Amino acid sequence: MPDDKLKRSARDRDRVAGGQAYEVEYFARKHAISVEQARQLINEHGNNRAMLDAAAEIMKWKGAA
Repeated sequence: MPDDKLKRSARDRDRVAGGQAYEVEYFARKHAISVEQARQLINEHGNNRAMLDAAAEIMKWKGAA
């Protein structure tokens, strides 16, 4: 069952819910990576949004080289 998008707190914003397709898709679009790459990052680094943002930027930088 999807979480209630109307009930959010600060705790909800600092994590990416890997089990929620819309959050994974949003994260992938935000960083211009594929959904599969986003899921790979979540599996490797956990669901901390700040850590995932940094890892996605590193992934994009390595891909551009």
